[in-house]
Amino acid sequence: MVIPGYTGATMLDKSGAEIKKFSGSSSHFANFIDAVRSRKQTDLNADILEGHLSSALCHTGNISYQLGKTQSPEEIREAVKSNKDLAEAVGRMEEHLAANNVDLNKAPATLGTVLKMNPKSERFIDNSEADKLLARDYRKPFVVPAKV
Repeated sequence: MVIPGYTGATMLDKSGAEIKKFSGSSSHFANFIDAVRSRKQTDLNADILEGHLSSALCHTGNISYQLGKTQSPEEIREAVKSNKDLAEAVGRMEEHLAANNVDLNKAPATLGTVLKMNPKSERFIDNSEADKLLARDYRKPFVVPAKV
């Protein structure tokens, strides 16, 4: 079975000139399937918990985005001003977008909702709408049990 994966990348500057080439290969999906087939945890490129946490971080950001709302640059700055790190990150994002001719007044950004998670239950604290997005409704017979 051939499963496409990362085979390399090229970093370009704003004018399209090459800055650096990256080489190598990786297909996390193929690696997982190979480890399942061999039944050897040591065949995994990374510990399964590390993969779970990495995926959960991406999913949490997506859930925050889905529950967020489009806001003007001023509204976003006002909403994040009490968090120094976040305010700096928003400033860097605005600079980057402006340098690439993206006008946030014409194409407003979405400010995600703040989410807090209980690390033991892996459920959001006081946010049932976010909890609903942690899984989907599966069709029979492919239903994932509540407790595995």
